[in-house]
Amino acid sequence: MRITSSTKDLPRLRADLVVAFAFEGQGVPAGIADRALRTALAGVLRKERFRGRPSDAVLWNASAARRILVVGLGAEDAAGRIDRLRRAAMRAARKGLAGRARSLAVRLPPGASAEEVRAVAEGVCAGSYRYDRYLTDPEARHPGIERVEISSDVARHEAQGAAGVAEAVGRAVAAARDWVNEPPSRMTPVHMAEQARRIAQEAGLAIEVLGPAQLERLRMGATLAVARGSRVEPRVVHLTYRPNGVARGGRRVALVGKGVTFDSGGLNLKTGTSMDHMKGDMAGAAAVLAAMSALAQVGCAIEVHGFLGLVENMTGADAYKPGDILETHSGKTVEVTNTDAEGRLVLADVLSWAHKTARPHAIVDLATLTGACVVALGTQCTGLFTRNAELRDQLLAAAEAAGERTWAMPMIDEYLEPMQGGPADLRNTGERWGGAISAALFLAEFLPRDVSFAHLDIAGPSFVERDSPDGAQGGTGAGVRTLLRWLAGP
Repeated sequence: MRITSSTKDLPRLRADLVVAFAFEGQGVPAGIADRALRTALAGVLRKERFRGRPSDAVLWNASAARRILVVGLGAEDAAGRIDRLRRAAMRAARKGLAGRARSLAVRLPPGASAEEVRAVAEGVCAGSYRYDRYLTDPEARHPGIERVEISSDVARHEAQGAAGVAEAVGRAVAAARDWVNEPPSRMTPVHMAEQARRIAQEAGLAIEVLGPAQLERLRMGATLAVARGSRVEPRVVHLTYRPNGVARGGRRVALVGKGVTFDSGGLNLKTGTSMDHMKGDMAGAAAVLAAMSALAQVGCAIEVHGFLGLVENMTGADAYKPGDILETHSGKTVEVTNTDAEGRLVLADVLSWAHKTARPHAIVDLATLTGACVVALGTQCTGLFTRNAELRDQLLAAAEAAGERTWAMPMIDEYLEPMQGGPADLRNTGERWGGAISAALFLAEFLPRDVSFAHLDIAGPSFVERDSPDGAQGGTGAGVRTLLRWLAGP
């Protein structure tokens, strides 16, 4: 997809689908100078009882060669306006795909900002995503939206810069979605490590890939235990981004992604319905890899290390068992009380190795870690767990700017107690209640207390089970936009 910017009025825009926005109570989108077009469009909207609510959209076939879509934005106020524009652009792109549009032209409301240009461009990228690699019917496959023109009152060079960043972010999000959507027998730990090698070559990243022998030497016993039930070997990947002109020894950040490419639950086997979308249990690793791929393009000026813990959790003859005691990279031991709490075991090793290898000033993990977080926050919100107020505020601000709903959750130390006191240093599960908090506390035990650490539980928003007006079924790329906002700023 190629995104360009302009300052054209709506009548001068030419595309398979032209998009305009209207706020609640507006009878017609503001800023249309052509009186005849404004009058005709107002009549259409009135007839269709368009009110400008976020759920409202009217498609007008103005002529055989001209289709205009008007999408509602809700109340005309500053609060949430940018995110409403982003989501309206998603819906517009979805309408374009449904109509087999190859080009899209979008006119922003008068007085729009460069930030709003970026939001609309991100929305178009997200809404135009489709995963049709395995469809054999040519009629079912869509060539996709290839050209997008975003028109606004913003100075063209400023708007084009914002659109260019959005395009890079959009490609990264789409890559994460592709990796999650790929069938799990293809997207194995070995194959995902190969994808990381490809990304490293394309993006100019240093890369190190560890196999079983190296993991054994590093005493990553928890990761090796989870992988034992699968015929596919585990991999742990370390990617490094160092921007030009940044001296070693400056600020460093580490990102860690859970990459369980399929999770059967191990011997604590999941039910059939719970296993349906477990190819998506590597969405954290996909988000980290995708974010690493776009750091240079979004202008990240700090050193960033990305770590991926890649395994399958299967039920083979050598599968690890409840009651096993595992030795981790940190030296701490863990008693297995549930083999379906495997992601935290992999992260325990990788977090510890990331800290000792990169010595980062801040470390953030992304993981589809707990169903408990989905119970608490639903399917559209990420849970943020940290003891560091500064890091919490930074990530919340980045998530808000990125349009990814995120909520700060508590770290209640007393919830750690049920995981202590057994035959090992820790158990890998706590009490039933507060399971998302217990999991975050477990992870924090494998880092020194003074490390600036945050855990993002993306179990809810990382995968959607059906198509919606906002996007396609499958992986969502949750967390990619937040990470890139945090690392590169606005």
